[in-house]
Amino acid sequence: MNEQGNQSANKLSIIGAGAVGTSAAQWAVSRAIAQEIVLLDVVSGIPQGKALDLSQAAPLCGFCGTIIGTNDYADTAGSDVVIITAGLARKPGMTRDDLLEKNVQIIKSVTKQVAANSPNACIIVVTNPIDAMVYTVFKVSGFPKTRIIGMAGVLDSARYRTLIAKAVGVSPSDVSALVMGIHGDNMLPLVRLASVGGVPVKELLSPDQLEEIIRRTREGGAEIVQYLKTGSAFSTPGLAAIEMAEAILKDKKRVLPCAAYLEGEYGVNGLFMGVPVVLGKKGIERILEFELTSKEKQALDQSVEAVKRQVKATGL
Repeated sequence: MNEQGNQSANKLSIIGAGAVGTSAAQWAVSRAIAQEIVLLDVVSGIPQGKALDLSQAAPLCGFCGTIIGTNDYADTAGSDVVIITAGLARKPGMTRDDLLEKNVQIIKSVTKQVAANSPNACIIVVTNPIDAMVYTVFKVSGFPKTRIIGMAGVLDSARYRTLIAKAVGVSPSDVSALVMGIHGDNMLPLVRLASVGGVPVKELLSPDQLEEIIRRTREGGAEIVQYLKTGSAFSTPGLAAIEMAEAILKDKKRVLPCAAYLEGEYGVNGLFMGVPVVLGKKGIERILEFELTSKEKQALDQSVEAVKRQVKATGL
């Protein structure tokens, strides 16, 4: 249980009180990562009711701050971190790219309001397709690249680690694995760097097993959509965003895979791409760059081409 003395005095705002936004708010409260948490949505009553419900969990989880629900961006003013989850969710048969045209308009509007009210905030973008939406936020906000971050790699890597752990029969917390590139079919789950308690995963699983794990990692979101029928994943995406927000709010210097704006790193220029970064109070404080094999570079190049198509479609 979190004690008040360990609770940060920072302010976190979450834009969008749908499933992912509500999940993020719930994880934020349970972890007590900020003294003030704001949940905003355009629909009257929804954020207010959800915030009230979450505030009543405070005696059970040790949260000593405040959480409010609102329809007014003025209530988000002065936020240290803003998580954007607003937008349409995927439905069965839809790709992340199918969402682009509709969500880019939503994100433009949201970003203008966030930038006006919290000019010093770090913005974490969750809305799909993430690599295009985070680019949109970057262009519309005018914020420095270090304060605009896309949430994808943390989620994809969590799925990757979970599948490896199940296949090997170990605790997921003992699996270290990294997913780079686009948040989509061309993502790059790195087998070479995956390990279980320091043991390379290639020593523990067959090539066929690893190939199946990679496939399920890439299709992880679609698999959940097929089950839910009317929605998409929300619990882990919400927690992934909070993992990032906590690293910034508490200056943890966490190494996490995030969509960062690249200017030459990994041979990529002018695009957001999932890479390992150091997250601290300034946002992205460093991009960790390492040598890729020719096969990995080829796979990353496919991600680059896919992101370029998405970015072009934003019209920015």
